[in-house]
Amino acid sequence: MTVKQHMAKVAALGCVLCRRLGYADSPTCLHHPKTGGKRASDWDVIPLCYAHHQGPVGVHGMGRKAFERCYGVTELELLAIVKAEVS
Repeated sequence: MTVKQHMAKVAALGCVLCRRLGYADSPTCLHHPKTGGKRASDWDVIPLCYAHHQGPVGVHGMGRKAFERCYGVTELELLAIVKAEVS
């Protein structure tokens, strides 16, 4: 599988956080979490809807720490869910 195919498969999952919260599927943007100050590779992306990605209640809108406190889940935990679903 190419990285492009992988990213398409991840995007097709829908927003991982919306699903966790019990909301319906929504179109996604792919979020690259940062670890150690470095942006993750295209193999380590998280599908998030606009609201949970760049909106005011999203990881970029509220900041990573506030996002994780608000939703009770870390970016790495969301990434682990995604990896389990696409493997």
